Amino acid sequence: MISVQSSVEIDLEDIALPDGLRLERGDEGLTLVGDEKRYGKSLSVDFIGGKSAHRRRFGGGRGQLVAKACGLTKGVSPSIVDATAGLGRDAFVLASLGAQVLLIERVAAIAALLDDGLKRASKHSDTADIAARMTLRHGDAAQSLAELVASVNFAPQVIHLDPMFPHREKSALVKKEMRLFRALAGDDDDAPRLLEAALDVATHRVVVKRPIKAPPIAGPAPQHTLEGKTSRYDMYVHRSLVR
Repeated sequence: MISVQSSVEIDLEDIALPDGLRLERGDEGLTLVGDEKRYGKSLSVDFIGGKSAHRRRFGGGRGQLVAKACGLTKGVSPSIVDATAGLGRDAFVLASLGAQVLLIERVAAIAALLDDGLKRASKHSDTADIAARMTLRHGDAAQSLAELVASVNFAPQVIHLDPMFPHREKSALVKKEMRLFRALAGDDDDAPRLLEAALDVATHRVVVKRPIKAPPIAGPAPQHTLEGKTSRYDMYVHRSLVR
């Protein structure tokens, strides 16, 4: 079993941050802090309480859209690579439902927050078993997905992608958490290359989360789509997960 013990090693002093942002370590873990008027509240990764705890208890289990898209059905718990891990929320849901999940995050500051959140989750009785199914790697999946997967000897049955969708000026007043995230990550202009890499590496399927009205990522057309209220999953299927 792959565990959180296979985590990242990032020297916080080596992380380059935009002006006005800083990483602070306190009693509640590692936090990314900035000017609240500009960026909103600070960012941290908490898998134990808050929204993660609520979703773990009341989120709908394998009936959730992300679980359906990734193929979690009765008796089927595929190994999943979350190649755009972000703050790890979808990955944590998938792991809480029994999947082994490899998280890949290319932004060093976000990877450091994830690492901190996973280490704290691994020490808490409510989340230790879930964290043990999660492994984190810091790297650029668009450039070196195969190498990152091979580095932990992971079987990539399903690859989950949630690339940042470029925003328009008219919609620039997004929630402040996303402003802070964009200041670090920018837009994922290489999403077509990431999709191509994922299709090469996934053994069974690739699923791509998109805003409900957004076009698919440039490249091959998805074979299936699952739609929710505000987002959808485009699905690229190589073969069935059911034996």
